[in-house]
Amino acid sequence: MEIALLTDVGQKRSNNQDYVNRYTNRAGIDLIVLADGMGGHRAGHIASEMTATDLGAAWVDTQLNVLNDVRQWMVDILDEENKKIHELGKSEEYKGMGTTLEAVVVIGNQMIYAHVGDSCIGLIRNGEYTRLTSDHSLVGALLRAGQITEEEAQNHPHKNFVTQSIGQQEPIEPDIALKTLEVGDYVLVNSDGLTNMVSIEDICDIVLSEVPLGQKAESLIRFANNAGGTDNITVALLQITEEAH
Repeated sequence: MEIALLTDVGQKRSNNQDYVNRYTNRAGIDLIVLADGMGGHRAGHIASEMTATDLGAAWVDTQLNVLNDVRQWMVDILDEENKKIHELGKSEEYKGMGTTLEAVVVIGNQMIYAHVGDSCIGLIRNGEYTRLTSDHSLVGALLRAGQITEEEAQNHPHKNFVTQSIGQQEPIEPDIALKTLEVGDYVLVNSDGLTNMVSIEDICDIVLSEVPLGQKAESLIRFANNAGGTDNITVALLQITEEAH
């Protein structure tokens, strides 16, 4: 498996509240975490980086290499982190802080992922993009209920109203799911600063182009910036290069 990670402040924001990183545990298994912070000027940046690095620090200390164990670890650590960020968010300095979260672990040919908020995980297989996560947002709920179309969702006035995030008062209910991967698959984890700016068709064209993985990540961010770059833009791109043993 190859992995490329990249984040960019975009064209309109003064600071980057997105955070992405990769952490390897004692069993040699990678955890990829992407977070898109919310809150005041500084609070969002703190929430995303702290959540990702807390998960990373906890992960590095494990020897987890069984899917069920990873799933339980995700449930427990996200609950802890939600409480921690919520407590911090009570202070004046970090008022209302929160963050979206995508956490991805690949063991053999199985991917397990946790999702909170409106960042996104997608799979590109045989030239087709399939979105694996549903936004925890007002618009996402309307879309799932069939009350609006995909096109209406893209331009909805309440598009940024997130219904679930790390840092909320109530316990979170992360979506945790499994996906079997095949050689040649790409997994794209991104903040909404990418998918709000670049069409799925263009994303597929870039990801399937004949250039190294790092250049694909750079092109995705460049396209988002060229389209206006109204938000921070972050991508984690995984390429499944060989059969799992």
